[in-house]
Amino acid sequence: MFNNPKYLTRGVQSSIPSWLVILLWHLIEIMPVEQKDYLQVFRLQKTERGQHITHTQEQPPYQYELDVPCTDAVNAKIFVIDDGTHSTMLLAAEY
Repeated sequence: MFNNPKYLTRGVQSSIPSWLVILLWHLIEIMPVEQKDYLQVFRLQKTERGQHITHTQEQPPYQYELDVPCTDAVNAKIFVIDDGTHSTMLLAAEY
């Protein structure tokens, strides 16, 4: 799972910095869990110092938080869905 071709919706392409998209894919790849849920959730919050990222999945329960210094932080909720043949990153509003 999540080793399939990766796709971005237009909403992600137009509103999320490319470095952040790459980081989110990487956070999925390095998850220290035996099984990854088909749905990964990222909550992105702009802070005084940069980007705060909260990464979660429901089954099995998982949560990881990270702060990244930057000047182009965004506020957004992003889903990454893996259907077995490809993985798609989309804004929650596009779901």
